[in-house]
Amino acid sequence: MRYVTYEKDNAPRLGALSDNLIFDVQTLVPGAPATLRELIDADATVQDKIAKAVAAAPKSDGLPVSDCHLLQPITNPGKIICLGLNYADHAKEGGHAIPEYPAMFMRCTTSMIGPNDPMILPQCSEQLDWEAELTIVIGKRCRHVKKSDAADVIFGYTAMNDGSIREYQRKSAQWTAGKNFDGTGALGPCVVTADELPKAASGLKIQTRLNGTVMQSSNTDQMIFDAYRTVEILSEIMTLEPGDLIAMGTPSGVGHARRPQVWMKAGDRVEVEIEGIGMLSNLVVAEKA
Repeated sequence: MRYVTYEKDNAPRLGALSDNLIFDVQTLVPGAPATLRELIDADATVQDKIAKAVAAAPKSDGLPVSDCHLLQPITNPGKIICLGLNYADHAKEGGHAIPEYPAMFMRCTTSMIGPNDPMILPQCSEQLDWEAELTIVIGKRCRHVKKSDAADVIFGYTAMNDGSIREYQRKSAQWTAGKNFDGTGALGPCVVTADELPKAASGLKIQTRLNGTVMQSSNTDQMIFDAYRTVEILSEIMTLEPGDLIAMGTPSGVGHARRPQVWMKAGDRVEVEIEGIGMLSNLVVAEKA
């Protein structure tokens, strides 16, 4: 299944996406969870009921995606854990050695936006860069998960544009500042359950386009640490919980590695697209004084 969160009557609603139509989950299945976070926590039989209800629903019950304001698919994520340098070509373009252990950092919730929300270019720096990233959605509370068992704790996958203020990313040895400006990290457009994608979401085309020009083009099979190995590594460190997000790093083609460097400007349209998941599109807007 594909799940979205959309706005209806000024409130978020959980929807199931099918054939470019959104079906309201609570309307189709009375008593169903109201949010994706709640659905992830619910018994697996609830998803079966939703799938059957969507399959049986007339198309007239659905709303065209183009008529809806999509929000972040998970409006209240838990931890947002991000990997850096997880594609060898990206590590090389930045002058880094290929890591033997993943680089990690965290994003805060105030840095995140949804599909078609404005991506904010801050007043203090022009160096807003793009990063297309496959993102894991954790489905079960877990610790010390073996790679061979990691599929059991993954609910699904989505896409992220890990917008980065490079100037601030390099102001200290840690990347936190450059990765957490308000309104710079986009998530969506939907969460696709793991059963609809290849194992570990490998072999998917991943791309970034800036004003229609392809800037990044790669495949998720090029990741150094795949989804299952990443869950194994992270769950050795911390308890992973339903609704946690793990962004899996970006391929080469980012703006700071280009000569001359390229930064996103107010008025630009940036699109991140991952095969099997969809396109995440955002307009860059200057921060208001």
